[in-house]
Order: sequence, then structure tokens, then C-alpha cells
Amino acid sequence: MALSSWKRLLLSGRTCRRGGPALHWKRCCHWSAGKSLDPEVRAFLEENTEVTNSGHLTPEIRLRLLTPRCRFWREKPDLWPYGDPFWAIYWPGGQALSRYILDNPCVVKGRSVLDLGSGCGATAIAAVMSGASQVLANDIDPIAGTAMILNCELNHVTPFPITIKNIINSEAGNWDLIVLGDMFYDEQLADGLHRWLRTCIRIHQTEVLIGDPGRHQFLSHSIHSQLRKVIEYSLPEYTRQENYGLTSSIVWSYQPSNSLGSS
Repeated sequence: MALSSWKRLLLSGRTCRRGGPALHWKRCCHWSAGKSLDPEVRAFLEENTEVTNSGHLTPEIRLRLLTPRCRFWREKPDLWPYGDPFWAIYWPGGQALSRYILDNPCVVKGRSVLDLGSGCGATAIAAVMSGASQVLANDIDPIAGTAMILNCELNHVTPFPITIKNIINSEAGNWDLIVLGDMFYDEQLADGLHRWLRTCIRIHQTEVLIGDPGRHQFLSHSIHSQLRKVIEYSLPEYTRQENYGLTSSIVWSYQPSNSLGSS
């Protein structure tokens, strides 16, 4: 399958767009269960995404995604009326985290979970399905928030709270578990994540799980020496094609050796 201009933009543009100016975006909103969606945004997403559960590691979860059958897969990216739709791709790190949680519900059962950089919301949905007592999804794109609520509806899951802001370097919240997938695509962002996650562990003894398919930016970062491999999944062929031939995705446990020291 030849990659569309959209796919090339999202894969190559994560660093310069999502990892750059977007990190300094100041707008903040918090959506709670029962919040009504903008009907125009809902209609646009329903018309221009495809509901699918195939080609990924979690066929139990249905998602609205940008696929080759969608109009905007073929359109010029600048015709998309909102911010770049990173949420519309089910990235391999998030797939691995979601698969692991569904297969091992004890990881989240009865615990509070923060899904950082939630995107389509699949990992947060997996946490709810697996019995988490509290789930908060986080992203910097308000359209991702709308997509998450639509994906909750598809999976008959009560929508969880969603916070739309950059929370990295903010005060560490008291979460039992933080999950994040595909976030180490930019050195500056990775450095900030490293410091913030270490602080969460030091203050609250938070458990941290990271999903990543082995991108160079992740493997070459100093955080990699403080990770323990939990499980590796072979990616379905469709996901391999979507991601330049990456063949597997790994769930890592983050265990910084100096978490009890200075942050």
C-alpha cells in the first residue's frame, strides 16, 4: 500500500509539529462525562473517518480512524479544517499498551489511570474495559477529545474525563498508573517526559508503562537504559505497512534508578 500524502505528513511531521509549537499551546479545557459535543465537529468526524477494528492488535476495540477509504486520505492535507489529526491513526505503541491491558486486566483493575497523549483514546478505553476505578485521558488537541468520546460510544463505554492541555512539567498528579504510547519522537519532548515521569514516581510511587515500536528517537534516548521490557507484540501486516515496515511494538516499565533522589 502506497502511503498517502496525509500519512507521510503525520509520520514525518510528528517531530516538527506536535513536538514543537504545540507543546506550548496555552488553551486548556476539561471534559467530563455527559458533556455535549459540538454537532458540527461530530458530523464532520463521522463523515470523514471510518469505523474499524481490523488490522490492529485490539479487534475488541472499534475506533474512528483515517483510512484509505476516507476522503481526506486522498485530499491535500491543508484542506483538513482542524489541527493535524494525529489522533486518527492508531499508533503501534498505543496498540501494544491496549493489548497488554486487555490481556492483563489486573494491571489496571481498581486503580487510577492517566493516559498521556491519548490520541484516539484506545488505551483509556482498554483501561475502562479492564476495570480501572478512574481514568483520565489527556491530549493537546480538542478534536482528539471529540474523537475519544465518539470512540467511547462505539465501544459502549461511559465517556471518561478528558483534559486538553500540555500537562508535562505541571504538578505531578497522584495516579496509580500512567500509560503513554508513541510519545518519544522528539528529543526536547522526551527530555521533558523523562523529568516529569521521574517526579511522578518519586512523589507518588506511580507505575509507568510506555509503548513504543522501537523508533530511533526512543532507543537512543537516555531513558531507554532505565526501562524493563514487559512484552513484545508482532504487529499486524496493515499496521506494519502504515509504519514504514516496523514489525513489532513493545511495552516497557519505566523504573528510574534515581527516582528516590533529586528530580
